[in-house]
Amino acid sequence: MIHQRRWIILGIMSLSLVITLLNNVTVNVALPELAKDLDADNTELQWIMDAYVVVFGGMLLVMGAVGDRFGRKPALIVGLSLVGLVSAMTAQYATTSEHVIGARALMGLGAAMVMPATLSIIVVVFPPEERGKAVGVWVGMAGIGAPIGLLVGGWVVENFDWRAVFWINPPIIALAMTLALLMVPNSRDERGNPMDPIGATLSVAALGSILYAIIEGPSAGWTSNEVAGLGALGLVLTMMFVWWERRTEYPMLPIEFFRDKGFTLGLIAISLAFFVMFSFMFTQMLHFQLVRGHSSFQAALRFLPLPLGLMPAAANSDRLCARFGSNNVVAVGLTLIATAMLIFTTVEIGTDYTVLFLIFFLCGLGMGLTMAPSTTMVMDSIPPDKAGVGSATNDASREVGGAFGIAIVGSALNEIYQRELVVPEGLEEHSSVVSESFPAAMRIGHDLLEGGNMLGLELIENARLAFMDGMTGAAVAPALVALVNAVLVKMYMPRRAIHIGSVGEE
Repeated sequence: MIHQRRWIILGIMSLSLVITLLNNVTVNVALPELAKDLDADNTELQWIMDAYVVVFGGMLLVMGAVGDRFGRKPALIVGLSLVGLVSAMTAQYATTSEHVIGARALMGLGAAMVMPATLSIIVVVFPPEERGKAVGVWVGMAGIGAPIGLLVGGWVVENFDWRAVFWINPPIIALAMTLALLMVPNSRDERGNPMDPIGATLSVAALGSILYAIIEGPSAGWTSNEVAGLGALGLVLTMMFVWWERRTEYPMLPIEFFRDKGFTLGLIAISLAFFVMFSFMFTQMLHFQLVRGHSSFQAALRFLPLPLGLMPAAANSDRLCARFGSNNVVAVGLTLIATAMLIFTTVEIGTDYTVLFLIFFLCGLGMGLTMAPSTTMVMDSIPPDKAGVGSATNDASREVGGAFGIAIVGSALNEIYQRELVVPEGLEEHSSVVSESFPAAMRIGHDLLEGGNMLGLELIENARLAFMDGMTGAAVAPALVALVNAVLVKMYMPRRAIHIGSVGEE
């Protein structure tokens, strides 16, 4: 189905996509205000972030399958409605951290309906020769969602309060829903195959367990009974899911898709690219705010070189792929990401922002050249009746990769920080707290300074130096991940995507 309003539809889908990504990040910026107003402890704040991620990531495959079976447009509208309604109710009525946690879980469910629907609708309405360009624009919008979220969230929290973060969503969602109802055609799997409830249950349990274990790993300990048990359970459930999908007559996600090198390597490239991106953004918010002393809004402004590099690279990657081959373009993108991370290992407290500007720009350029061709490769390797599940698989790879990036790089950063931190003599009573948490060290240092104790200044300087050592040392891991991924892509990814419905491989 090639639609005459396809470029307008692309704009509507991009707006819907940005809402789901912006919605997640803006709340993270508001956590300090939430903690003060609702008297939320660290565990509750962690759940405010995690509830969204676990539900969103866990439900992606199921919601993609629901869109394929019952219609992608209804899935989009219902998902947007849920996010908008819950946002408004939270802004108006939430009075406890439990209210916000529950709201974030529901919003994660709504986002799990929206995100696969946006990409699957784009794939269906665009012809193969234009699909790479359209997917590139979608990827570009996906890439700017997080930086915009940081920017908007920082401005809103500084000028209003945490409730305003939730008021951002309803008017934008109302616009997106109106345009979608008027302009977007419906599409679905016309064969009307029955749903796969057992596969759906196994996928939710497997993805949810794995994501929760990854998220809890750095705080609870990777060898703790909780994390090891949930991780093992997730792997067992994944194997059961694969076994069931091979056995059942109407699988939710045909395992045969993974035999296609374009599909599998596209997912791996996307996952590892987000491993780098999420971990980098996580460390940089701490760097800009706590080391360099910027406000959340000022810190978010310094992320802008990333989307400046990402958007044009993603939007024009289809031309480069047509000339040089998808494998070469993605490999170059991953190499640029690795280069940015290696330059970042040289950053010090006094490093001029122009160097950081270059790092962010190179990272964005590499992300655009990696994500757009990889996403096109994934979506063009599957039949149109499975576009929703294919999109959901693509989205799930992003979530798992990003969660792994934050967990692993965060753990490496903390380990180096704890090893390098020198607690001034006379502050031994604070040793365990400041060693475990860089933000806590900065807070205690400032409290001591305000009380006239100059040891606070020494603690602040030591903590900043230890954090910088940890941050730059931890950047080696994503650099190596990107380089290894680049080699794999260059060697094994097909030069071109196999368009939907075609047979064979170049």
